[in-house]
Amino acid sequence: MHPIILHAAHLLDVETGRMINPGEVLVDGGKIVAAGATVPHPAGADNVDLGNRTLMPGLIDAHVHLFLHPGAEDLQTVQESVPARTIRAVLAARDDLMGGFTAERDMGTEGAGSADTAVRDFINEDLVPGPRLRISGNAVDILGGHEDAIGFNPDQHVLSNATFANNAQELVRVIRQQFKEGADFIKIYETGRDSLEDGKFSTPYQYTLAELRAAVQEAARVGRRVAVHATGEPGTGWAAQAGVASVDHAYQLTNETMSLMRQRGVFAVPTFAVSEYFSDHAANPETQKHLREELEWHAREFRKQIQAGVPMVMGSDVGPFPHGTQAREFVLMVKYGMKPLAAIQAGTLNAAKLLGWEGQIGAIKPGAFADVIAVDGDPLTDIEALQRVRFVMKGGVIYKR
Repeated sequence: MHPIILHAAHLLDVETGRMINPGEVLVDGGKIVAAGATVPHPAGADNVDLGNRTLMPGLIDAHVHLFLHPGAEDLQTVQESVPARTIRAVLAARDDLMGGFTAERDMGTEGAGSADTAVRDFINEDLVPGPRLRISGNAVDILGGHEDAIGFNPDQHVLSNATFANNAQELVRVIRQQFKEGADFIKIYETGRDSLEDGKFSTPYQYTLAELRAAVQEAARVGRRVAVHATGEPGTGWAAQAGVASVDHAYQLTNETMSLMRQRGVFAVPTFAVSEYFSDHAANPETQKHLREELEWHAREFRKQIQAGVPMVMGSDVGPFPHGTQAREFVLMVKYGMKPLAAIQAGTLNAAKLLGWEGQIGAIKPGAFADVIAVDGDPLTDIEALQRVRFVMKGGVIYKR
């Protein structure tokens, strides 16, 4: 493979927020060798001129569901076979890559077990196109919990979209099984279902603080981490106390929880895009009104979290809405209070740290993997530029041009 020189009108340094004009990146052996206004031009290098575009690191989505697509989530488990869902997941991974997402964290296969292990491994072997993946296998839930098959005829024995664990001992057993099957981290449902009535939010917890600590300790035993679906207190606070890597959704955080997350570096992952999609596609006006109220309530809480210095990571919860379109999450993070650079850093530098690839992805600098995209426009002044990805390189291989 020849060295490649990428040239564009602009290059965004996401670490400093500095826009370099023009910008060049020298790529060799799948890694970035040099970046700046000019770079060495070795003999035989392939030159790729991207014109009046902005080069920047590949985007990272820390909350995706490759095994979901728009439609009734619970029925996908019932009506679609795991092989069919795995094929869909491969196509979803390709769509996300084409959307500029060169790395992702798959937050549960929604009843497809450890099938995401195969998707990750085939991508790693360059057999199919897709982002770098951190995968969790099936998420973990209590009997009758957030993702259990509620509302079906019990005699049909409809399977849950998650794996049951009802106490600390069962959590340890399930975690060990998931790591055996290839999981990179553990995803646990800690709260649900949610209620917002007269401006008051409530959600039942699923695991006690002691149980969450047992899960975090077991994952840490083999150098792994736990992420939780947690929307409100006390579950969000217990998750932060237990030492999870991220609190996903994070609608409601007390001052104490926000302070603890800031001190310990526990990331919040807001997932606005999926909420907007559900509100835009509600079945009736009454449901739509309620979902929009929930979204606006979450936005107000998000502003408090930003002000409190809670570390943020971009995660869209894509799957229930079309794969490859989730750069909308950046737009909503800015709409609801983040500065554009901070939102970009949430989906590059911070996300790389959460996924355990700090220094390897999420920035254009020598020694990092050559995960590079080019967008139309300046994302520092127009965050919607991230929805206009015209070029995608991952590991030095051009996938979109």
